[in-house]
Amino acid sequence: MSRTSELRRKTNETNIQLSINIDGEGSSNLETGVPFMTHMLDLFAKHGQFDLMIDAKGDVEIDDHHTTEDIGICLGQAINEALGDKRGIKRYGNSFVPMDEALAQVVVDLSNRPHLEMRAEFPNQKVGTFDTELVHEFLWKLALEARMNLHVIVHYGHNTHHMIEAVFKALARALDEATTIDPRIKGIPSTKGML
Repeated sequence: MSRTSELRRKTNETNIQLSINIDGEGSSNLETGVPFMTHMLDLFAKHGQFDLMIDAKGDVEIDDHHTTEDIGICLGQAINEALGDKRGIKRYGNSFVPMDEALAQVVVDLSNRPHLEMRAEFPNQKVGTFDTELVHEFLWKLALEARMNLHVIVHYGHNTHHMIEAVFKALARALDEATTIDPRIKGIPSTKGML
């Protein structure tokens, strides 16, 4: 069973082409126009063992908001499509990841009930030219479109780059766990019979 998805989203603000292979090798080919997001998505692919291709063009001359948000939308839709009816998956994933002085935890439920709960206070409003408030924007749109319950906790840290990097690595590992096929699971992992 191939768990892949490819999609395109074109608006007056962005033009995004994206593909993902859930059962990949961690390879990425990324052109986002937002250098910090490119770095985070490269980490996401590597640590989740996802093959990820993104070609995004957006109105970054205004700011990074539209591009970051729309990448979250596209990635969420692609993950949801690639997983299909979610038959046989573990469904839940949990990962703690340290990055030097920072520690992040991400917990995922691929429940078809989208929700983001985020507990993180970043010391700085920017990493380079990237507005750190866009981390929440990206994660909320990802959770919404992937139809997942996503809890993000940064337990501590004082370097904003390290804290966000730990979040993306933990997200990758938690999603990898949640999307893993478990041969013991017969059918849909829910007593309802559907997600």
